[in-house]
Amino acid sequence: MAPLHTALRSELEKAVIRARVIAEEAARAALDVLAVEQAESFKTMSAEQRALRTALRAEAKRLGDGSREQGMPLLVEEIAYQQWHRMLFARFLAENNLLLHPSGVAVSLDDCAELAIAEGIDDRWEIAARYAAAMLPGLFQAENPAVEIRFAPEGQLALEKLLTDLPAEIFR
Repeated sequence: MAPLHTALRSELEKAVIRARVIAEEAARAALDVLAVEQAESFKTMSAEQRALRTALRAEAKRLGDGSREQGMPLLVEEIAYQQWHRMLFARFLAENNLLLHPSGVAVSLDDCAELAIAEGIDDRWEIAARYAAAMLPGLFQAENPAVEIRFAPEGQLALEKLLTDLPAEIFR
């Protein structure tokens, strides 16, 4: 495999730096929506949201060596990392015809869009990231609550735009 041309490497680096900022802002916003830093959950939260909140609070405590307050910045970084890198890896796999449906068939991002609709999901990246994560379970652990976070549309769309704006040559 030939090394990435300097201009493409620079473009990828800028996108990754920008993605980190976007993903961390989106992660903070998602944690606020779930009241993870609050003493009490919101009364309007569903049982599923409360369970995710509890898991995220426990993860923050684990990351902070027993201190949830110290673990919160690390939790934000973990969520941002998990969300962005699952998408980035999915794009890499898709561009190289290596993104696999659970049945073992290679799928494209367009295929993921159709599969998402069939599953009642409106986000092809969620499906693609799920398939990519399944291919590297040691890196993207399904039981990690960071992968259950859903960013608000503005954060998600900004990350998607970063990914789709990158030339395919970067991933080959």
